[in-house]
Amino acid sequence: MMFLAGCGPAAQETDDAAGSSDATAAAVSFGEDGVLRVGMEAAYAPYNWQVSEESEYTIPIENVSGAYADGYDVQVAKRIAEEFDLDPVAVKLDFAGLIDALNNGQIDIICAGMSVDPERAASADFSNSYIDDDIVLITTDGSAYANATTFADLAGATVLGQAATMYDDVIDQIPDVTHMTPAETVPLVVENLSNGACDIITYSMLSVPKLIEQYPTFVEIPMEEKFEGSVMPDNAAIVKGSDTEIMDRINAVIDGIDQDERQEMWNACMDRQPA
Repeated sequence: MMFLAGCGPAAQETDDAAGSSDATAAAVSFGEDGVLRVGMEAAYAPYNWQVSEESEYTIPIENVSGAYADGYDVQVAKRIAEEFDLDPVAVKLDFAGLIDALNNGQIDIICAGMSVDPERAASADFSNSYIDDDIVLITTDGSAYANATTFADLAGATVLGQAATMYDDVIDQIPDVTHMTPAETVPLVVENLSNGACDIITYSMLSVPKLIEQYPTFVEIPMEEKFEGSVMPDNAAIVKGSDTEIMDRINAVIDGIDQDERQEMWNACMDRQPA
């Protein structure tokens, strides 16, 4: 079964004073040796993950012998590398260290399921989003809530999300429901809905087609009222102050991937990701 991992970690701490001179040097070295070094965790499927076999979808992980990276971020990074006539390699790093690694020249670009926020934008230049996820509500086809369109229509429901993620936090925006103790993993969230332990679960908008394929009795609730602050863009990042032509070319690549193709790429990654 294919499930989306929870949303990425919060913004990391940065050392602005120490990073400024490093960033200046890194800004002029984008792919200068013919290689595009792409920072990622390689442990956050379906955005990025590590495999032991090479395929048409993978790139080598430079700092892990015999390992390769796959995932949605990797597919976008490969297209960016092609635009610059560079050979892409992944550099596997802790999420919290990615921006520091960017600014000290260890990597050229971050493609890692990272969303731009004010703190991160102060330390790096971010591209347009190359995929936008959101949080939707899922129930079963026989549920009294299957045709709800507003939060008020959900009154009395038991609602479940994944622990320590936005998928749990947003439930507090729904009045007059029972906010259940969150499940530790997405598969456990899904299992609770499947066995009737809750009425509604929160879930990744992008991953709904695969979920319903696997659970035909599940339906997405056609909500007209939306959660606030729930959209999760995926932005590439390069060194702050880089040549604007670099970012313009990156954005041209990203903007050239239409919504249908993005969803197809996402679905394919959902199929390939580790169980």
